[in-house]
Amino acid sequence: MKIQELDLYRDLLSDIKTRVRQAQHRAALSANAEMIHLYWDIGRMIAARQEREGWGAGVLPRLAVDLKNELPDEKGFSLRNLKLMVQFYRAYPERLAIGQRAVAQLMGPSLSTEIGQPAVAQTGVPSVPESEQISAAAMLQRAVVQLSWAHNVILIQKIKHLPTRLWYAHQALEQGWSRDILIYGPPRDARAT
Repeated sequence: MKIQELDLYRDLLSDIKTRVRQAQHRAALSANAEMIHLYWDIGRMIAARQEREGWGAGVLPRLAVDLKNELPDEKGFSLRNLKLMVQFYRAYPERLAIGQRAVAQLMGPSLSTEIGQPAVAQTGVPSVPESEQISAAAMLQRAVVQLSWAHNVILIQKIKHLPTRLWYAHQALEQGWSRDILIYGPPRDARAT
């Protein structure tokens, strides 16, 4: 091969490697989002049955055992995790799928302020166009499905206030915060005011 052909070949090889890595990354994000949606949906199903049928928490140990027996190769359906799925659903009662419902309901004035948008004006009319508020809410909601299950568990257990939790979810995603940072706290300059 001539030097020019060798350079072209190296460029092609590099481009293909980049595309493969990008596709692998997108596939991993997609698989994680599907798992987060699945866990939310299982939590919804269990919570609905508990409310409709009057089932208490006593059904969960049996369900965990039966799932282990019926799906022996699957992990993630322990009693603890089933309880967390119900807690996760209750922490995010709105569907996590972007575009399924108007996600602007998730945003209160405090969330707008926390993500750097102006607060609601004195007249009660948002000073930010509604389309931008929906975009901000969708962006934050997307952070929930892009974070790992472990990150989400930490957030729902530590932060009860939804707008604050969503702010931390967004920051964890944007800043690459580890689970330890969520447990022990982010650097002082990164905390919400």
